[in-house]
Amino acid sequence: MKNVLKVFIAVCFLFSVTAMPAVAGNVVKLQKGEPVHLAYWFVTSGANTSLGMDTFRGVEIAIEDFGGKLKGHPIKLTGQDEMCGPEGGQAAASKIASDPTVIASIGSNCSSAAKPGVPILWKMGIPNVSPSNTAPFLTDPASGPDFDGYLRTCHNDKVQGAVAAEFAFTKLGLKKAATIHDGSVYAEQLQQVFADTFTKLGGTITSQEAVSPGDTDMRPVLTKIASGKPEFIYLPMFIAESGHVTRQCKEVAGLEKVALMSADGSFSPDFLKAAGKAVIGMYHSSPDFSALGDSYGKFLEKHKAKYGISPEAPFHAHAYDAAMLILNAIDKVAVVSGDTLEIDREALVKAMYATKGMKGLTGTITCDEHGDCADPKIAVYKTSEADLKAGLMPTVPFWKKY
Repeated sequence: MKNVLKVFIAVCFLFSVTAMPAVAGNVVKLQKGEPVHLAYWFVTSGANTSLGMDTFRGVEIAIEDFGGKLKGHPIKLTGQDEMCGPEGGQAAASKIASDPTVIASIGSNCSSAAKPGVPILWKMGIPNVSPSNTAPFLTDPASGPDFDGYLRTCHNDKVQGAVAAEFAFTKLGLKKAATIHDGSVYAEQLQQVFADTFTKLGGTITSQEAVSPGDTDMRPVLTKIASGKPEFIYLPMFIAESGHVTRQCKEVAGLEKVALMSADGSFSPDFLKAAGKAVIGMYHSSPDFSALGDSYGKFLEKHKAKYGISPEAPFHAHAYDAAMLILNAIDKVAVVSGDTLEIDREALVKAMYATKGMKGLTGTITCDEHGDCADPKIAVYKTSEADLKAGLMPTVPFWKKY
């Protein structure tokens, strides 16, 4: 039996080698019938799985809408779990980078996974578009050449953090705020944008505190925050940690009436389960779904018909646009030569950055020289008792500014 198994593995390996597209330099050559291979790296396990599944479904629908083929070649989609952290991001990117058939990648979900992962992909010449990395540093020129092949269809948190601060100061009329982050680049940078903007508007930041991923007892940090007597707490973390803070905040003396606001990282029905009744009256900053047009309505119909549920998190439409950006760019640069399809990844990257005026689900996609491609529209949502009972995040904005 062992010998038979060895022969079977050897045959499979030989088949995979003979069936593998040729790669010369950074040009992938596909023979007749060989697929155009895209890889995703999303969080598909743990507390933030809904974020990964939401974006995966957006990519799947985009491929179907594109026709499932590109210049006669089937489109293949494979994926890795980036686990919403640096270790997972490094492992997922390494697996994708080791496969020479991958033309381009879509991901990650979490900025903390992108930080170590994107340079690994780019060293192999694999361009990447993220639907939900929002940390400012990822498209900052100071981040250097390791991120040259990186683009995103989601907003930059320079936008989201400023909107959250303007809401707290202008709409709610609050003058003292505190922040909590979990050490991730996403949460740390987002709360910093909030703090800087809130201060410029004339407000006071009473404290900026940090917890660690996996922490469950937030009372010591909340007690420290309470000493500054804030009126507002911005906690732009992911589902588990945001849930613990929200549940425990009202139990801490001095914070019984404080206004709470999280961000898109916890904008999921799973957060409602994590936070329970304490979520009633809480605010979230997240993409404005009400600003999306008729094409988004048709997308929602397809989503419900295909998966039996409505989208679970904020970035399904951004994932759709990320996939379309890549597929349109490949279609533009791919060259048919007899029975061979040649895709030059360097030309592909240039075509991706050159994307201008693409009509996406989230708006008009136009990429700048740093990889920011979004048409950002951020709203503030307020969760009601009815939302909690329905087990769904609100979809009608409480406030928006644009």
